[in-house]
Amino acid sequence: MWAREGQRGGYFCLRRLLLEDIPVKQGGNPKCDPFAPSAQIVETGDTNQDGVLDFEEFVEYLHNHEKQLKVMFHHVDRNKDGRIDVEDIQHCLHIIGVNVSPEDATRIMLSMDRDGTMTINWSEWRDYFLFKHLSDMEDVARFWKRSMILDTGEQLTVPEEFSEAQKKSGYMWRQLMAGVMAGSVSRTGTAPLDRLKVFRQVHGSSDFRGSALSGFKYMLNEGGPWSLWRGNGVNVLKIAPETAIKFSAYEQIKTVMRGHDETRTLRLHERFVAGSLAGAIAQTIIYPMEVLKTRLNLRKTGQFTGIADCAKQILQREGAAAFYKGYVPNMLSIVPYAGIDLAVYETLKLSWLNRNTGLSDPGVMVLLGCGAVSSTCGMLASYPLALVRTRMQAQASVKGSPKLSMLSLLRNIVTQEGIAGLYRGISPNLLKIVPAVSVSYVVYEYMRIMLGVDIEGGE
Repeated sequence: MWAREGQRGGYFCLRRLLLEDIPVKQGGNPKCDPFAPSAQIVETGDTNQDGVLDFEEFVEYLHNHEKQLKVMFHHVDRNKDGRIDVEDIQHCLHIIGVNVSPEDATRIMLSMDRDGTMTINWSEWRDYFLFKHLSDMEDVARFWKRSMILDTGEQLTVPEEFSEAQKKSGYMWRQLMAGVMAGSVSRTGTAPLDRLKVFRQVHGSSDFRGSALSGFKYMLNEGGPWSLWRGNGVNVLKIAPETAIKFSAYEQIKTVMRGHDETRTLRLHERFVAGSLAGAIAQTIIYPMEVLKTRLNLRKTGQFTGIADCAKQILQREGAAAFYKGYVPNMLSIVPYAGIDLAVYETLKLSWLNRNTGLSDPGVMVLLGCGAVSSTCGMLASYPLALVRTRMQAQASVKGSPKLSMLSLLRNIVTQEGIAGLYRGISPNLLKIVPAVSVSYVVYEYMRIMLGVDIEGGE
C-alpha cells in the first residue's frame, strides 16, 4: 500500500502510530486503553481479538481505511478534478443540515491545506483523516460540525441532528441516554443552588431576605442537610421523558416541514422553529412535573411524604388545573431562551474561529465556555418569565398569597419590588451554570464511552 508514496508514507504512518499511542504488538502484550482516542481503531483492526494490533493487522486496517477515504474524497470532489475546494466543503456539510458561509468553509479547508493551494488534494485528505475512525460522508461532516449535548437545568435548545443510519442502529438513543445521565448527575450536584433560587423567587421580597449563605442556613435549620435536595427527585425523573418526547416530536415536525421532498435539508431558521415547537410539546406533556418540583422545593418538613402524596394533595385541594399554573409564561420563555442561546453560541464559536484561522475545531474548553456564556445569556433574557411562572406555581402553597394572573403578577412585582424584582434569585442560578456545564460534559463523555458511542459520532 505504501509503495505508491515511497518511504515518506511509511515514516508518516509510523510517526502517527507513536503519537496516537496505538498498542502494536512487538513481542509483548500491551493492552488497549478503552479511553484512548485510538481505541476504536484498535477494535476495528484487531481481527484476532487479542486486544492489540500486530503489524499485519495494522497494515490491513490502514489499507481498508484508505480505500474508504478514497471513496469519500471522490464523493466530496463533485467536479472530479482531484481537488476539494470551498464549495465542495459547503456541500458536504449541507447534506446533514449544516449551512456554513464561504468564510467558515475556508477555515475548515485551511486546517488541511498544507501546500498553500487553497484546495485539498488526495494526499492532504488522507493524511488528515487517516487516524480518525470515520466510515461514511456523514461521519466526515459531523466530525467538522462537532457538537455536544449539555444539560444546565434550564430550557433545552434545538435538538441534535442524527442520520438515518444512526437512528436505525440505536446510536441516537444511546447518545440521548448519555445526555440524560449527564443531566441527572449535573442537576443533582447543583440541586441546593436550584432550591435556593426557587426560595428567593417566591419569598425574596418578604420573609426570605438576606444573602445566599443565610438562605442555606435557613434550609439547614428547617430540615437538615437532606432538605437541600428537596424536589431534586422529580427534577431528575422528568429529564428522560422530556428528552424522548422532544426528540421524537422534533423528527415528526421536520418530516411535516419537508413535505413531499423527504430529502430536503432544513435551513437554520426552520430547525429553530421545529426545535421550539418540539420543546413546547414536551413541556406541555411534562409540565405537571414542573409544578410538583416547585411545590416539593418549597415544602416544609413533614408536609408531604413523597411525590405521589404531593400530587394527591394538590389534586384534592386545588383540582387538576393546578398542575398547569404558570403554563403560559413558561411557554413564552421557550423562544427567547432557545433563540438567544443558539445565536450567542454560534456567534462566540465563529468569533473564536475568526481569531484562530487554520483551526476548524474550537476544542472542548472553547465549546464549554461558549455553552456556559450562551446559556447565561438565554437565561437572563427569559428569567422574568421564569420567575412569574414559579410564583404562579407556588401561589397556593404561600400563605396569604393572592391568586393573580401573569400580567397582574408582573405589574405587582415591578410596582412593589422594582425592575430588580424580576431578577430575584438569579444569583444562585448564575452560580450553578459553570459547575452544571462542567459536570454535564464530564459525565456525558464517560457515558458515551460506556455505551459504545465514540467522540466523533461513530460506534
